[in-house]
Amino acid sequence: MSVHLGAPSAAMRAHEELFAYWAGLRRGGALPGRRDIDPAPIKRLLPGVCLIDVTPAPRDYRFRLAGTGLYGVFGGEITGKWLAEIYNTAAHGYWRTELDQIVDTSRPGAGYHSLAWRGAGHVTILWMRLPLATNGKDVDMILGYDAAVGLSGSASSGVQAA
Repeated sequence: MSVHLGAPSAAMRAHEELFAYWAGLRRGGALPGRRDIDPAPIKRLLPGVCLIDVTPAPRDYRFRLAGTGLYGVFGGEITGKWLAEIYNTAAHGYWRTELDQIVDTSRPGAGYHSLAWRGAGHVTILWMRLPLATNGKDVDMILGYDAAVGLSGSASSGVQAA
């Protein structure tokens, strides 16, 4: 497996596309809700898209929907699974901290995360998480997009939806 040099820029373009779509759904200072999401305009991104439910008190996170591109990265279906069912202790702590910050601040988050926890240290996930709120204010779901960099395969850009 080799890293493809064009991968990060392709991943960033996908992130920019999804962010622009999400930002276009905002009305004033209100966050968009799940009901505002129409998959048609973001069809090409869907393999790397996920929807994460935010459960209150005690706060936890469950993958409501995970694009088909996530299957290969995680080694199986993650739709319907809780954060702790997917990640080991260190990775779980990382994601809980990142998702908590998105919920607490009602602001998007982005970054990268190594798949070393899964024995694939040569693969990095470039991720973005966007808050959604049914009432426009209180985050109750998170829209995500992941791209895996470092996987070789059929994707000529070097990026596979994660």
